[in-house]
Amino acid sequence: MAQHLEGTDTPNFTDNAASTTAVNVPAKPALEGLEDKYSAQWRENGTYAFDADTTREAVYSIDTPPPTASGSLHVGHMFSYTQTDVIARYQRMSGKNVFYPLGWDDNGLPTERRVQNYYGVRCEPGTPYIEGYRPPEKPAKNQRDWDVVSRQNFIELCEELAVEDEKVFEHLFSTLGLSVDWNRTYRTIDAHSRKVSQLAFLKDYQAGNAYMAEAPTMWDVTFRTAVAQAELEDREREGAYHRISFHRPDGKKVFIETTRPELLPACVALVAHPDDERYQSLFGTTVRSPLFDVEVEVKAHPLAKPDKGSGIAMICTFGDLTDVTWWRELNLPTRALIGRDGRFLAEQPEWIAQGAPAENYAQVAGKTVFSAQKAVVELLEASGDLEGEPKKIMHPVNFYEKGDKPLEVVTSRQWYIRNGGRDAGRREALIGRGREISWHPTFMRSRYENWIEGLNGDWLISRQRFFGVPFPVWYPLNESGEPDYDHPVLPSEDQLPVDPTADVAPGYTEEQRDQPGGFMADPDVLDTWATSSLTPQIATGWSVDEKLHAATFPMDLRPQGHDIIRTWLFSTVVRAETLAQTVPWKHTALSGWILDPDRKKMSKSKGNVVVPTDVLEKYGSDAVRYWAASARLGADTAYDEGQMKIGRRLAIKLLNASKFVLAQGVTEASVLGSGTDESVVVNGLDRALLTQLADVVTRASTAFQDYEYARALQLIESFFWTFTDDYVELVKDRAYGSRGEAAQASVHAALATTLDTLLRLFAPFIPFATEEVWSWWRSGSVHRAPWPLIDGFAGLAQQGDPEVLTVVGEALSGLRKSKSEAKVKQRTAVTSATVSGPAAQLEQLRAGLDDLKAAGNAADLTLTDADGELTVSHVQLEAAVEV
Repeated sequence: MAQHLEGTDTPNFTDNAASTTAVNVPAKPALEGLEDKYSAQWRENGTYAFDADTTREAVYSIDTPPPTASGSLHVGHMFSYTQTDVIARYQRMSGKNVFYPLGWDDNGLPTERRVQNYYGVRCEPGTPYIEGYRPPEKPAKNQRDWDVVSRQNFIELCEELAVEDEKVFEHLFSTLGLSVDWNRTYRTIDAHSRKVSQLAFLKDYQAGNAYMAEAPTMWDVTFRTAVAQAELEDREREGAYHRISFHRPDGKKVFIETTRPELLPACVALVAHPDDERYQSLFGTTVRSPLFDVEVEVKAHPLAKPDKGSGIAMICTFGDLTDVTWWRELNLPTRALIGRDGRFLAEQPEWIAQGAPAENYAQVAGKTVFSAQKAVVELLEASGDLEGEPKKIMHPVNFYEKGDKPLEVVTSRQWYIRNGGRDAGRREALIGRGREISWHPTFMRSRYENWIEGLNGDWLISRQRFFGVPFPVWYPLNESGEPDYDHPVLPSEDQLPVDPTADVAPGYTEEQRDQPGGFMADPDVLDTWATSSLTPQIATGWSVDEKLHAATFPMDLRPQGHDIIRTWLFSTVVRAETLAQTVPWKHTALSGWILDPDRKKMSKSKGNVVVPTDVLEKYGSDAVRYWAASARLGADTAYDEGQMKIGRRLAIKLLNASKFVLAQGVTEASVLGSGTDESVVVNGLDRALLTQLADVVTRASTAFQDYEYARALQLIESFFWTFTDDYVELVKDRAYGSRGEAAQASVHAALATTLDTLLRLFAPFIPFATEEVWSWWRSGSVHRAPWPLIDGFAGLAQQGDPEVLTVVGEALSGLRKSKSEAKVKQRTAVTSATVSGPAAQLEQLRAGLDDLKAAGNAADLTLTDADGELTVSHVQLEAAVEV
């Protein structure tokens, strides 16, 4: 953790305009090579380092999403991380001491799966540890032939591979120009993160916010782990309704329809809606199940759907989450049969009698759910209790978001954190915390509130995995070797982090492990979200560096995808509430998805992702950043290389336009407020330019303050093209000194001030091109220069008429259009032309008339009052060869 907390301290804010630097412009400016050049330079100079000697008021802290290091980056990462970086760069230039660390999410199932496949190993916790173990050079193709390793060996391999993966990520993020502080990184599995995660769990446990319970749990039979509500996803699957008869004491039949006939031996009741007249006479009576002859009561409950199937359903323990609700609210018995391996119990359950019921159960004992269903259907057909053919349907089935088999509901002992799912007061408190946060865009808050209101249970935080943060808990064993779950043994804070499977419980010896009268370790690990929900505490040094924590927490910004509001965002609010009774951050910025050309979300599972290195090499980082920053927060955006081409053209144009400006002999001393007084600007066209520039600075600043960076980019870019396509073309003649020193000094001041301001305005968006131009004529880094202000030309901005540039630009466009239509070169002379328009516009045109004539190579322009739009007509051209 030393690396995380001991960042390189540099002054947070530097105005580079104080000194004069010799102008040195390359003969052929280019974008190629800028990423490598400046990424290294920024890191060496500590350009983005956080200054720890600070106050909370001076800091802007960002809870940066830690990417899954075991995965692979795609353009979606470039998209969302660029949007965050644009905000960070603006805040830094606005004078904030930006705390911008980056973590790597390297614990949990994704890393386990990658390590298994990469090395060809699988973990069996009972396997002895091998010192210095190395996996096979060539992993076996068949998983059955993989090396079986201990948990400790497996964890070592996970850590080894994660570090290598992180190097690849870091290089790509550096190439993209992320201005994170690389001296302040963390890993969600490192010692610091484990300590924070375990300490937070212990504090939640001691406060009653965390608890253990044996309860029905959604279970993935492939990964053999419990799954939380936030990790569920519905997938449409083929199924069939089976119409099955239960038997009343009078011999009559009651038909239910179910897609899970294999759960008949686990049936505990039938249920219908209390208002359903068909079954009201049955409520409180009993029926017997087919095949297994178990007596069950008929119950009433409002969740039953009269229009679904026969209107009456069997309650089994457990088929789905509705079964769990009925079981809990109707106080029904538990008859669980499916184990953690997804198979029916091999032993005959005690509620099934001997004889035919026992023989029937023997047909499903030990079988998978699929095989058991087939067997039960065959038995029902033989007994006559299956009426008609099963009706094929498509229906939604619960899956673990990373799994490929339907989930089962298994009774197991698990750890939970209270999240309002079973507590109305806590639920309202968490909704209230959400309303203290500023949401960007604002409508995303409703997703947060809807999720909370739809919770049906507390947050299940234990996982039956290997590579994760262990629960810091041991249990005493009685003389029979049974664990006492009600009196766990806990470590002290100074012992953290601990691994109970390797470390000895306080007050015991290693020889007492798993022995009667001794102790046992909690075998589970914390859900990865239970650690990721603490990224604000991990990043800010909670429990380790209280000075840093006080200066950075609650944080200012949480950027993330809108699809994980229910998981990462909500869980982080839960932990900040239980641990500190506060919100974890003041703002949250929600990115949209990247869509493919068919408007489908890009994802690795769909095979429609684009590799970031390809487009970065093809277009350059500034171009890719331009595309990402053009999208508003919360907006799903199509992957568009056309936008990247526009971004590349913009960056190249900035280099070339800057070369022209600096070729005029301007220096930083030419910038208004940096050695040149605004009184030097005597030309109306120059005043108009600076007035427009002042308006852009004001509006772009407001947009940034409202987290509307895309709007800021739009404003800046629009002005830039006006500057290059109109103003620069109009003033070239005067800039070269054709109308005297005063006129030249006026345009030089306007050019230098505009270039200086544009470089600062563009810096958050295209950091490489702006840094390159800045290096030609300024000292330091543009990224440590202040965000542009208009103090140096505020008077001009008030006096100038911005429409002068607009009107003169329109007239120039008219002359250009006439030449294009005549198919002559733009430098062809205009012997005469007429400009018609309203008197006010003609008056504005006179302020830049000489520049218009020079730019249009026009000898005589007649101005004529007329209603309507400004038009250029009667253009007479010097005889010229057609293009």
